[in-house]
Amino acid sequence: MSTVANIVNGEIQKNGVAASEAKNTAKSGDLDKEAFLQLLVTQMKYQDPLEPTDNTQYVSQLATFSELEQMTNLVGSSDLTRASQLVGQYVTVKEVNENTLEETIIGGKVDYVTVENGKGYLNIGDGKYSIDKLDSVVDEKYLNAFNLANEFNSSMSTLPTLANLTTSYKDVIDNLSTVLEDMTAYEKGFLSQATIADFKKYQDRLAELLHIEGGDSREAEESTEAEEA
Repeated sequence: MSTVANIVNGEIQKNGVAASEAKNTAKSGDLDKEAFLQLLVTQMKYQDPLEPTDNTQYVSQLATFSELEQMTNLVGSSDLTRASQLVGQYVTVKEVNENTLEETIIGGKVDYVTVENGKGYLNIGDGKYSIDKLDSVVDEKYLNAFNLANEFNSSMSTLPTLANLTTSYKDVIDNLSTVLEDMTAYEKGFLSQATIADFKKYQDRLAELLHIEGGDSREAEESTEAEEA
């Protein structure tokens, strides 16, 4: 079969599609059924009238399109079934920042499932996450420990460096100390040893600052009493 190549805005068209666009499509490595049908129609539109495509070729391509559509529908149905089975389950989902590629794991209970454009979404708390982002299915004990560790790490991140630590952070450190003491061995297992070691340094540094501050206060009181005497 031969085709007629057109030039639009100075760019060669391949099967009715700009070369740059065709290149980008090829890079994606994925054609959905709409794109497949569009390419088939474009092929028919731009075929050489002197050498038209054989009908058997069209029948073969239509059969391929039908298979593609059935596979797409099957995958969509499978995703919806999988999502629906997770209602009431505790799960973790993985979010990836498109700019930094940093991964964030979010955990919670799947309250219900919604469907948009044939894809299932897990509704967890105030968030909605694609079934494709599912990371793990866990039990409640695991999730509670996971969230507790996340909260501890988040609070740790609000602390300044040891060199800049002041007694104004006493309440934060005292609260974290209470949380850590109340943790079971299982829950502490969700904290890294490095995190626990770093927090111990903050506890020791705070104790030093409070001791120094207390000493200064006593010296000031003694000085005042001496002056008054």
